[in-house]
Amino acid sequence: MSRSRFVKAAIILLGALLAGLLPVPATAASKLRVVGSTQDLAALAQEVGGDRVEVEFIGRGYQDPHFVEPKPSFLLILRHADLLISVGLQLEIGWLPPLITQCGNPRIQVGAPGNLEAGQFAEILEIPTGVVTRAMGDVHPLGNPHFWLDPENGLRIAKGIEGKLSELRSADAAYFAQRYEDFAKRLKEAEKRWDVQMKPFRGRKVVTYHRSWPNFAKSFGLDVVGYIEPRPGIPPTPSHVVEIINQMRRDKVKVILVEPYFDLKTPQSIARETGGQVVVLMPSVGGDKPITDYFKLFDYDIGLLVRAFQAAQ
Repeated sequence: MSRSRFVKAAIILLGALLAGLLPVPATAASKLRVVGSTQDLAALAQEVGGDRVEVEFIGRGYQDPHFVEPKPSFLLILRHADLLISVGLQLEIGWLPPLITQCGNPRIQVGAPGNLEAGQFAEILEIPTGVVTRAMGDVHPLGNPHFWLDPENGLRIAKGIEGKLSELRSADAAYFAQRYEDFAKRLKEAEKRWDVQMKPFRGRKVVTYHRSWPNFAKSFGLDVVGYIEPRPGIPPTPSHVVEIINQMRRDKVKVILVEPYFDLKTPQSIARETGGQVVVLMPSVGGDKPITDYFKLFDYDIGLLVRAFQAAQ
């Protein structure tokens, strides 16, 4: 039996066993159990929930959130959750729905009070206007789901989480509101610092591997002029690599942004041909050890970009 079939069978078996158990509801004295489908959402939930929540996550920051391998242990995490926060926009469509169905927890099923999609609160970019087909690659028909890479969206998501936590635990509503206000104040102060750091490089052209960065680019004034993937999720072909090399030479692009879960061989070969450099930018909290919260994610990435742009001058 292949590994993927074994994991699927194990999930189904564990789900069947859990289905015979009663869910364990949170009591007034206990912490709300919150699960983020990604570390980014878990980090935002922790900012708002403070010591009134117990937060876990499924997808880790160094993993491609499109392709998290389901594990039986995830069912146990979801089984006891009071609130599941997902990205939505079909980002997790390949792995999260079966886990929700099999975990046997009625509180977090789709449409239940404990199921929250963060995408409803965010500004969504790159929403297709026509018919989406598989020939277009892994295009998301509801828009680009990497919206948390804009701090303003992080603020909007945090506000949505505050509302949901207050709904689930009304006695702590004032506490969650205070936590949100404190987070908003600190984030606004951090944005001013990040904007100052990036101001000299606004309008700078870059190439990225995947379409992970439209919200980040809009927030910090970068101009993404090309992608190493010819279409989202489609590996680069030799002819497309030549096109990217020619475009980078023509537009004097010196920085290639790559997520940590993609092979660096092709980006590095393109960099050698163009005199550019590859920057492994982290798209999520937890992508590298120093990135332990939402603020450190932007501190880390902006620090890398500033050094890369300075070196390219």
